[in-house]
Amino acid sequence: MAEHEATSPEATEAVNEDASSTSEPASPSSSSPLPVELATVDVQPYHHAAAGFGAIVNSMKKALPQMGPLRSADMFLKINQVKGFDCPSCAWTESGSDRRETFEFCENGVKAVSAEATVWRVRPAFFRKWSVPQLREHDDHWLENQGRLTQPMHLASGADHYEPISWEDAFALIGRELKGLGSPNEAVFYTSGRTSNEAAFLYQLFARLFGTNNLPDCSNMCHESTSFGLQEQLGVGKGMVTLDDFELADAMFLFGHNPGTNHPRMLTTLANAAERGCKIVAVNPLRERGLERFAHPQHPIDMLKGGRSIASMYIPVRIGGDLALLKGIMKEIVDAERRNPGQVLDLPFIRDHTSGFDEFAADLDATSWDAIVASSGVGREMIRAAADVYAKADRVIACWGMGITQHRWGVANVQAIGDLLLLRGNIGRPGAGACPVRGHSNVQGDRTMGIFERPSAGFLDRLGKVFGFEPPREHGYSVVEAIKAMHEGKVGVFFAMGGNFAVASPDTAYTAEALSRCRLTVSVATKLNRGHLTVGREALILPCLGRTELDVQASGTQFVTVEDSMSVIHASHGSLKPGSPMLRSEPWIVTRLAMAALGASSPVDWESLADDYDRIRDLIEKTVPGFHEYNERVRHPGGFTLVNPAAERRFVTATGKARFMAHPIPADPCGPGRLLLATIRSHDQFNTTIYGYDDRYRGVYNTRRIVFMNARDVDRLGLVDRQVVDILGEHKGETRVCPRFIVVAHDVPEGSCAAYYPETNPLVPLDDVDARSLTPSSKSVVVRIVATRHGKSV
Repeated sequence: MAEHEATSPEATEAVNEDASSTSEPASPSSSSPLPVELATVDVQPYHHAAAGFGAIVNSMKKALPQMGPLRSADMFLKINQVKGFDCPSCAWTESGSDRRETFEFCENGVKAVSAEATVWRVRPAFFRKWSVPQLREHDDHWLENQGRLTQPMHLASGADHYEPISWEDAFALIGRELKGLGSPNEAVFYTSGRTSNEAAFLYQLFARLFGTNNLPDCSNMCHESTSFGLQEQLGVGKGMVTLDDFELADAMFLFGHNPGTNHPRMLTTLANAAERGCKIVAVNPLRERGLERFAHPQHPIDMLKGGRSIASMYIPVRIGGDLALLKGIMKEIVDAERRNPGQVLDLPFIRDHTSGFDEFAADLDATSWDAIVASSGVGREMIRAAADVYAKADRVIACWGMGITQHRWGVANVQAIGDLLLLRGNIGRPGAGACPVRGHSNVQGDRTMGIFERPSAGFLDRLGKVFGFEPPREHGYSVVEAIKAMHEGKVGVFFAMGGNFAVASPDTAYTAEALSRCRLTVSVATKLNRGHLTVGREALILPCLGRTELDVQASGTQFVTVEDSMSVIHASHGSLKPGSPMLRSEPWIVTRLAMAALGASSPVDWESLADDYDRIRDLIEKTVPGFHEYNERVRHPGGFTLVNPAAERRFVTATGKARFMAHPIPADPCGPGRLLLATIRSHDQFNTTIYGYDDRYRGVYNTRRIVFMNARDVDRLGLVDRQVVDILGEHKGETRVCPRFIVVAHDVPEGSCAAYYPETNPLVPLDDVDARSLTPSSKSVVVRIVATRHGKSV
């Protein structure tokens, strides 16, 4: 069996060295006769409501040091406002322009904006002081906390220090490398989810004019299972509800997400729904504080009362057990219909608008209750109670996040949620529908604009007609495929439009080695991150404007547009003076990239598009359905909503109807002594961006290298609470090691455990993916937890 210690972004972080000790535990397990290493960590129950006064205090702690009082006040009044800028920290939709709060943001939005609008700067002198090897010794929080990048930087082949480079020389280098490739498919163009519609459209247009569909994006690692699952089942790869629907729903089922940290503005919507009597069923392995109780930070009475309850039922499903749970709920509902014909299922809807019901029902009949209970970890009575909530509600919304999609059975999970909604016609009517909750602020818009390695023939046909060329038809690389191709030496240039690819990707050590085999890696970024230290033979950092900053081009001040989780297209206006005169906008950067790589042969007047973004939107209007009168409609307060066929009960599928999709319960991948690990966020981070070392709602302070475990699993494995351990990931005979984590007994189901990413991304195997979506199984990693003694795993 192969074994190696994976490179973790914070592998050198001390485990509270001043407080750690090697000592005999008070009640050692009989299987651990030798002394074990214990660590003193600050973990304590959090008894307050989510948000509330704590959110205000922590927001100020982040904002004031980085922005100061005046700058902070200015930003707070513009976040998510009609004439303000779109917050980059989530994709939750805003209320109508007449119903927005004065402060339309959350604690994590403040952290994201403070990090971008900071007055701290990373200037060339910083790179003269710090070599790349020295920077690698610092953790991710330190790197990002140095401030805004100020000018293009170049890391020459064999050099240890980045050096300043002009924009002209940077693009000349990129152009030479791209033109020198043996094939356009030897270039990869990655996109993060915060790129604007305008930049994303230009980016994919350039890539296809260059001759490749190698356009992986962060969706490949998060909601790709949603896109594939819903597209096949309902004919559209995204949600189909509006904010108004949340005011009408009688019940909501929330699967595998933690809105208190990942999209806190959603808590207001949920709390309001619960207050009017909507039943909210939360399904998640960890009991998240944000789904239990919420106090609105702008409502003093709310805070004085201790907040409002949200979930009326909490189902602690085992990691990986969602599909079994859903089958159990649906089995109860179908059985109830048989006992009460015509009273439970929406039979006219099933007859007129769906296909595959008989096969689906037969599959439920063939699924045993023993298998359902064993896989889900949920008792029959609780499953029956959840089914009763669903059956009694006239209108139901289902929401989900990464806890559903990041499994090797992620597409099946998504389609099981779709099946549940179809049973009672909860698709295509007010107050009901599917709501995948996105994380990045424009990840959905990027896909709408054509950022996809497997584009539809229809999109390519329109693109080719508008711009007078034949786009490439061969599918490109997804994230996982791109990493493999780089590792095999098939990629010469890797260009990243935002993000932190090296850290966000699975199998961190393998990914780092893959990037090192490229001739040139390029990163468009606002802040320094570890991706700038995990590079090819040569590397460039291209600093760009942030959402908060003024974007002035030849025709005047520009704005960009984004699409939120509910398909609302709206404008984002920056207002701050740019952090450096050397910063350039993402659309400008793409146009210069195209000019450098394509030259005079390009059919597109790239420079004119950078001068006036209205011209970009005119081209989007001609190419992408639903964007008629784009420039006019997006200037209306609040923007406009794209038409969703499934929301109108028009299902563009293989059968012309919504499809019931039957899937078997996944086999348990764990052997004896193994657990399933879910990689999770702390409350002090946004994706790979680490704002601090606290996870307030879970009661964790000043540390990140911990693993949450059920107390019975701790005892069964011969461990003790607060013990220093190694986490060993196992897949296909290969073992990956993340060293020196601290065991914390927590309210998590037996057989399950959880730890923060990106520290645990080294454990996620590159080829452990959903077969359809190719999404890595970051929420179901098979691991062993073993004692660390004297620096070695035992």
